[in-house]
Amino acid sequence: MGPLAGVKIVEFAGIGPAPLAATMLADMGATVVRIDRLTAGDPAVTMAEKFEFTKRSRSAIAVDLKNSDNVALVLKMIGESDGLIEGFRPGVMERLGLGPDVCLARNPRLAYGRVTGWGQTGPLAMAAGHDLNYIALTGALHAIGRAGSKPTPPLNLVGDYGGGTLYLVVGLLAAIVSARATGAGQVIDAAMVDGALSLMTPIYAMKAGGRLPGPRGHNQLDSGAYYYEVYECSEPGTFVSIASIEEKFHAELLQRLEIDPASMPPQRDPAGWPAVKERLTALFRTRTRNEWCEVLEGTDVCFAPVLSMDEAHAHPHNAARQAFIDVGGMRQPAPAPRFGGTPLAHPTPPGGTDPREALKAWGLSEAEIGQLVG
Repeated sequence: MGPLAGVKIVEFAGIGPAPLAATMLADMGATVVRIDRLTAGDPAVTMAEKFEFTKRSRSAIAVDLKNSDNVALVLKMIGESDGLIEGFRPGVMERLGLGPDVCLARNPRLAYGRVTGWGQTGPLAMAAGHDLNYIALTGALHAIGRAGSKPTPPLNLVGDYGGGTLYLVVGLLAAIVSARATGAGQVIDAAMVDGALSLMTPIYAMKAGGRLPGPRGHNQLDSGAYYYEVYECSEPGTFVSIASIEEKFHAELLQRLEIDPASMPPQRDPAGWPAVKERLTALFRTRTRNEWCEVLEGTDVCFAPVLSMDEAHAHPHNAARQAFIDVGGMRQPAPAPRFGGTPLAHPTPPGGTDPREALKAWGLSEAEIGQLVG
């Protein structure tokens, strides 16, 4: 099931963006086998692993990649694959005997996906780093935060998952489409620093066009404007979000808040923003979050309550769209996007897919499967 049914991907286990990329592809129907490093103890799913949602929808095998016979079998799998995912530092796969040259010689149609922080080349390519470092180099981190405060880390969404996972998935799919048309595979160098910078393209456009004139926290989208802001309600620790950017939405905001437009400064004049923000801060503290939802939710104000991770699943919109699902007794986000013509199968929990059955898709014999699975 899913639009990627029939696509085969070999994933070399890692952390950060690579596992989520493999999860997305598996959720969309690709047959993915994760190759874990062989370690002491039972390779079966542990209690802690059930919480690793980015290991769902695929099987896993623990392989000693220092064993040349095992490497040969993995290479045989790669020979029958559409794509490969690896997230090691540059040179690691080459030292294992599974670098791009070897794999593409075995399978000229292979989409060889590599995701790293700094990329395969450049002066920082071999340096350690994490999401925060990668977005720091792009201008993204510097732009996020409130006036008078230091930059605010946006979790690890922008570098690891926005700039890494999503660009790796797009790159792999593009390379697979290209290989099917041309017969030629290629290496995808998905650097988180590149992806995060690419995500900043419209923000750099705003700056170039003079629509980002102030320092951090003084602009329309970075908490400077009163009409694109988060406000606390009467219950401490509860908030609502307002994003009434367009004039018609701004007009409706004022109307529903019972504010006389004549008492307001021009919407686009930053000089008037601080005073109005103080006014709205006091106003929103007069009612509970639920009371504000009754007044504003579902209107063209551009409004939503700020929900915690414990609350999000219960919101009627998320519930109606089944945005959260149960996988192995664990509530987690459902696959996205949705497909009208090729609906997705329900995800399976980590360890819920028999690797022996999955490996048959790669044409391995029972003896070879036994060598890898045990």
